[in-house]
Amino acid sequence: MKRDVELKTLQRKLKVIFKDERLLDVAVTHSSYANQKKNIGYNERLEFLGDSVLQLIITEYLFKNYKNKSEGELSRKRSLIVCENSLFEVAQKWELGQYINMSKGEELTGGRDRISILADCVEAVIAAIYLDKGIEVIKEFVIRNFFNIIEKAMKDEIILDYKTKLQEKLQERGDVEIIYDLLKYEGPPHRRKFYTQVKLNDKILGHGSGYSKKQAEQNAAKEAIKIMEEDNE
Repeated sequence: MKRDVELKTLQRKLKVIFKDERLLDVAVTHSSYANQKKNIGYNERLEFLGDSVLQLIITEYLFKNYKNKSEGELSRKRSLIVCENSLFEVAQKWELGQYINMSKGEELTGGRDRISILADCVEAVIAAIYLDKGIEVIKEFVIRNFFNIIEKAMKDEIILDYKTKLQEKLQERGDVEIIYDLLKYEGPPHRRKFYTQVKLNDKILGHGSGYSKKQAEQNAAKEAIKIMEEDNE
């Protein structure tokens, strides 16, 4: 009964009502959960299909709407729109993590917030909608949910590596030494959260947190870039 309620709630968030609700259930079932059960479907095959469906829809949209862009530029923009970070952004908008069936072990090690798991689930959901509703419905769904990401990509506002971007911005002023400090960490070993700050010449530029040092540093750099851009406006 609890699962039925979860799936109904997720469909309301997606604004899609499935004819075959089982497709959605499989799309948000991780292999770790299926491995502990008998005869339970999980989402890896749907991810495979969803990746291709997403690529096709975004490719067609860019081809039709950006006629002045070259093939090479469109390819680069598409790679940003369908990258793992962009899919993760969509998953966060849907609050998808709370609906995923996964093992207790996977959950305890941060699975509900893991970028790769959430990105894969988005692809699987896209495939499930395509199979349940057909190509026209999934086209509308993808463009509606990825529109802001498409706009950001076409304006060069999507950054995959914030640390490198920050380095480039600061080096425009000359040679600089950027330092990332680990301020603290908290939580058990399997669910540790890190807090960092980024500094330039003892001046704090930004703070960040994440479930790895790398993620925390990237988020600190992201905040620093945002503050710099706001100061320049």
